[in-house]
Amino acid sequence: MFPELNNLLNTSPARAEQGKLTLLCDSETDGSFLVHHFLSFYLKANCKVCFVALLQSFSHYSMVGQKLGVSLTTARERGQLVFLEGLKSSVDIFFQTQEEPYPLQFLRSEVHVAGRRVQMGEARAGNLLPLYRFVRDALKPEDSGEAAWRYPVLLVDDLSVLLSLGLEAVAVLDFIHYCRATICSELKGNVVALVHDSGDAEDEENDVLLNGLSHQSHLVLRAEGLATGFCKDVHGQLKILWRRPSKSIARQDQNLIYQYKIQDKSVSFFARGMSPAVL
Repeated sequence: MFPELNNLLNTSPARAEQGKLTLLCDSETDGSFLVHHFLSFYLKANCKVCFVALLQSFSHYSMVGQKLGVSLTTARERGQLVFLEGLKSSVDIFFQTQEEPYPLQFLRSEVHVAGRRVQMGEARAGNLLPLYRFVRDALKPEDSGEAAWRYPVLLVDDLSVLLSLGLEAVAVLDFIHYCRATICSELKGNVVALVHDSGDAEDEENDVLLNGLSHQSHLVLRAEGLATGFCKDVHGQLKILWRRPSKSIARQDQNLIYQYKIQDKSVSFFARGMSPAVL
């Protein structure tokens, strides 16, 4: 995890809030450093983590985790981390002959084209119920008398992949809604999900997903590229939005903006225009 980001968010593994949905978003830059931060953050917080990794392999996250001081292999062996490798799971779905309740079962939806039955992704509605059941079973409390982990956490990287596979935004929003009801409300845990903002005004599904998740989220972290283009000393800017619903008409939201530079094992944050390299 990145200590400077913890300071900006006024949190730490020992006193993290519970029952929250955090939305991670990136636009014209790579926001994966936020995913790596929260993965190592909750593992160090001794939480039970279900990581739905749709973008990269386990070895990729494991190598980055080692730089941040956590071993994903050890966490998985001791039962703290449940890792769904979306890339490998997709291959298994298409080449396994036996019928099993795969988490990404929607990839094998049966449709008919010109009178011929074809196995392909369910392009419109989609069914993420098997994925929800996988998450629910992975994070359900253990039967032992004393809980081994503090609270459950779902981490998804990234939900935009589901749109690329042909699912509608409504299906993805329904999936997050049920995960929130189970994890945040029932089990008092947290949900963290990354969504890529394509910036395409005609991509209505992406806009629906982003807007829907933004209204549900307690915290939104948006990584953006610099309007001035590439800079070796400033890699982008991070917008931090705390959404605090109020009974009054006006929402009590708080919005902060920092620029950042990604280093080998850390990320440095500073006020806009206050980069040490510029000063």
